[in-house]
Amino acid sequence: METLDKIDLQLLRILQNNCKLTTKELAGQVNLSTTPVFERLKRLEGEGYIKKYVAILDADKLNLGFVVFCSVKLRRLNRDIAAEFSRIIQEIPEVTECYNVSGEYDFLLKIHAPDMKYYQAFILNVLGTIESLGSLTSTFVMAELKHGYGVGI
Repeated sequence: METLDKIDLQLLRILQNNCKLTTKELAGQVNLSTTPVFERLKRLEGEGYIKKYVAILDADKLNLGFVVFCSVKLRRLNRDIAAEFSRIIQEIPEVTECYNVSGEYDFLLKIHAPDMKYYQAFILNVLGTIESLGSLTSTFVMAELKHGYGVGI
């Protein structure tokens, strides 16, 4: 973060809350003209501080509000097996997040589904077909108390 000054950090904080602001609106909020703000944004994008801009969808309205955290343990773990598991997981749309974790399990998956019945079929017909899968534990979300999309800067 050596190359980021307080204006850069302010821009990043603003964009985390609303990335649809125009360059002119951003410039007004950081008290700069549009050209330096545009140049800063291009630099932040080019240096990888801003990975992409997204729309955050309402999972409940899309009938995908049943959220499960699934802890996965592979039968055996090495570089090739982990890479293959990662490749497979990338192709499964119900898995919205996947983390390689330490401890009793190897991976933590966040899964969105319509309901328990769907999730049961998903376990049997999708995750259950992954050869390297050893065991899994499902934790069902009863209520979401906090959900942030950004990083605390």
